[in-house]
Amino acid sequence: MIPSSYPLPQEMARLTARMLLEIEAVHLNAEQPFTLASGLPSPTYIDCRKLISYPRIRSTLMDFLTVTVMRNAGFEAFDNIAGGETAGIPFAALVAERMGLPMTYVRKKPKGYGRNARIEGAMHEGQRVLLVEDLTTDGGSKLSFVDAIRATGATCAHTAVIFYYGIFPETEKTLGDHGVSLHHLCTWWDVLAEAKDSGAFSRDTLRGVEQFLNDPRGWQERHKS
Repeated sequence: MIPSSYPLPQEMARLTARMLLEIEAVHLNAEQPFTLASGLPSPTYIDCRKLISYPRIRSTLMDFLTVTVMRNAGFEAFDNIAGGETAGIPFAALVAERMGLPMTYVRKKPKGYGRNARIEGAMHEGQRVLLVEDLTTDGGSKLSFVDAIRATGATCAHTAVIFYYGIFPETEKTLGDHGVSLHHLCTWWDVLAEAKDSGAFSRDTLRGVEQFLNDPRGWQERHKS
């Protein structure tokens, strides 16, 4: 069912950050940085996959994501909802259910046997597809999914995520140059603000994280192993 309530974006961002903190999906450690998929260090790590195990939070965030996309892109803007393998698949299914639309998913690469397909489910030429993922860092990983969708003859001009890092200035340009608009619920800045208000982490930890958020590339360069 399509949600009927429309909280202000700022309130959705605050509540999303609060929920992520509540289920301990947010990990901060400036002393022993995490290693991102890129191989670069980071004092922050977020695990949006945990959301699928919390029904009340999961349902609320999927309502938020659905109304955000409809408000920003249009109420009749899509014909198909695609999830990116693997983290985007459950969230795409939940958004598709709310919007009453078909759901598909996109593999990171052809599976190597059978049809050797990257698109699973029914996607047709001319369909307007929304790509749903759990998060985006710099936007780069989304381009391969978008290209696979477009290879079917469908269009993909929008991607929606629960969490957007919001600290790498090139992200929205990278997506925009590829003809893709980004929709999101919250960023690291929202999480930092909520963490400060809730006392979820020590002041020293938050101070170290804030240094990273203000200069992520410089911080990573200084902390390379």
